[in-house]
Amino acid sequence: MPQTPRARALPSFAMRTPADRVPARGAVSRRVMCAALLSSLCALPIAASHAQQGRGDFPNRPLRIVVPFAPGGATDVIARTVAQKMAERMGQAVVVENKAGANGNIGAAQVARSEADGYTLLMATSAHAINQTLYRKLDYRITDFAALSNLASVPLLLVVNPSVPAKTPKELAAFAQRAGAQVNFASGGTGTAAHLAGEQFNTLAGVKMAHVPYKGGSQAQNDLIGGQVQAMFANLPEVLPQVTAGRLRPLALTGATRHASLPDVPTFAQAGYPALDAKSWFGLFAPASTPPAIVTLLSTEIAASVRDPAVQARLKELGAEPIGDTHAAFQTYVAQEVTRWGGLVERSGASAD
Repeated sequence: MPQTPRARALPSFAMRTPADRVPARGAVSRRVMCAALLSSLCALPIAASHAQQGRGDFPNRPLRIVVPFAPGGATDVIARTVAQKMAERMGQAVVVENKAGANGNIGAAQVARSEADGYTLLMATSAHAINQTLYRKLDYRITDFAALSNLASVPLLLVVNPSVPAKTPKELAAFAQRAGAQVNFASGGTGTAAHLAGEQFNTLAGVKMAHVPYKGGSQAQNDLIGGQVQAMFANLPEVLPQVTAGRLRPLALTGATRHASLPDVPTFAQAGYPALDAKSWFGLFAPASTPPAIVTLLSTEIAASVRDPAVQARLKELGAEPIGDTHAAFQTYVAQEVTRWGGLVERSGASAD
């Protein structure tokens, strides 16, 4: 009986029946797993792109902080302290540029007109809120900015030249009432918190000390030490070294409690003026149309920089109280400050126009 010929193996490219092409169950599982893995890997860049939408590779070049006051004052020193830590965290240089003039309005207007890409920021103070009422005409409005983070706040200290015969605010008021010559008080600029604190003191004490504005706190204290003016409301960090050295005499400071750096100096409430409670704050802003993702990133990095132990120690050494809040919290606070300071401007009659 003849043998049946052995079937030849089909080549790999030969057509198979549908039954031949059905893979084993294990192969199906492997294919499904591979497909799922590939799908998840492909989705990662998409998810990342959604998370970074509007941010891109920010920052990929140096950032610039415009300080709208002269070098050497509290605004400048606090800005540089935080900028250094920001540069370390973000891997890009953060350059501080002073653009003084018009109580911060020149620098603020410049930043408001700059490209809203997160690379140009404004270091503003309480004056940023005060100016909204103090000036009838401005080249910008508060709504032109996104508040990023409040870096710190400082109490205001009333100091006098040592030649002034006063060791308390009430003694200064008495001296101003009986002095044959006009008694002047200096500030770092018209419309600053220090200026309005002086005007409020005039009202509460019933005196008429004349306001002498300067283009920064450091210039004002130089003339105070030289005797060209008799008194000054100043941000504590600006005058603390001169007080410690005995070149200026402190009378009282704002705030609810005495400051650790000057434990013997009373608050205004303790000195008989409880209604006088002003303080300065210092925060960073970006143009309002900056992409939300960049605003969030900047706010987060700035707040983290303020929380750094070395930065906190330096700010406290300067006499400032570190804050480092969120974009949302600072935005709300600034709106409240515009309302609060606006009422004080109207009651004091202060004007810059």
